[in-house]
Amino acid sequence: MPRASGRSQKVGDQIQRELSDIIHRELRDPRVGMITLTGVDVSPDCAYATVFFSCLDNDHLPAAKAGLQRATGFLRSQLGKRIKIWTTPELKFVYDESVERGDRLSRLIDSANSPNPANPADPKDG
Repeated sequence: MPRASGRSQKVGDQIQRELSDIIHRELRDPRVGMITLTGVDVSPDCAYATVFFSCLDNDHLPAAKAGLQRATGFLRSQLGKRIKIWTTPELKFVYDESVERGDRLSRLIDSANSPNPANPADPKDG
């Protein structure tokens, strides 16, 4: 993935802050209640923004994604009122699997580092 320029990174950070505030304070959809915005990638011309989110409960993921897609127009209009840029970006919501992947890798590392009771032989005795 190419590294974002300074301006689009700053715009993405501002969009993430504002969208997070709008979702938690103004959005009345109960399907969207348990999400966290993890990042925003903005196109160089600020016409498109990909918003990455994660869910606390994976069973809640399809409902949360549907709620976000349903509220995209409202979120974009509220975002346009809050930030002053030439065009308000078109929003696309994508589930961020990095948190789940990191948790799974952490559990694998913990299980690899734990002493294995099935194999009592110590490799140092070799």
